[in-house]
Amino acid sequence: MDQLVTLGRRDLLKSTTGLLTGLIVAGSPLAAIAEGPAWAIDLTLFNNAQAATLLAAARTICPHDKLEDLAYALVVQSIDAEAHKDEKTRALFTDGAAQLGPGFATASESDRVAALKEIESTPFFQLFRVKTLQTLYASPMAYAHFGYEGEAFSKGGYLHRGFNDLRWLPEVPAEDSGSVPG
Repeated sequence: MDQLVTLGRRDLLKSTTGLLTGLIVAGSPLAAIAEGPAWAIDLTLFNNAQAATLLAAARTICPHDKLEDLAYALVVQSIDAEAHKDEKTRALFTDGAAQLGPGFATASESDRVAALKEIESTPFFQLFRVKTLQTLYASPMAYAHFGYEGEAFSKGGYLHRGFNDLRWLPEVPAEDSGSVPG
């Protein structure tokens, strides 16, 4: 039964790359809650439970059913980086996540909304809401999801770039368009 298996460098790399990628992603924070395509983010402060709670809070504050969880995870990563630098911010976010509780991430949407309404006047909620809005809607993932093409100044402005190409709006009837008859 003793057999010698020889692999060339290329074959070894091909056979181990998938295994190593799987181990890295599976061992990364937030990998357990990832839905859809595989992704992972690096966190320095929050553990998986805290990150899952904050991700669920961000998704509840800005609910977009078809926006990938990764866009919300980038919010958590941004807050984690900020909290890592400042002790006061760190305490605010870790205490806030603890206040929402361990079952927050798996609670129904209506229960999450109710829990957030109870704490909406707290400094944690106010700062978290602002950070969520700033980070989520400034990400390229959100830009692509909502069809935002980015700033127009460097591309010559909007006038000759189809400023009215909003495919998600219905066509306005000519009598309602406000155009002047010629």
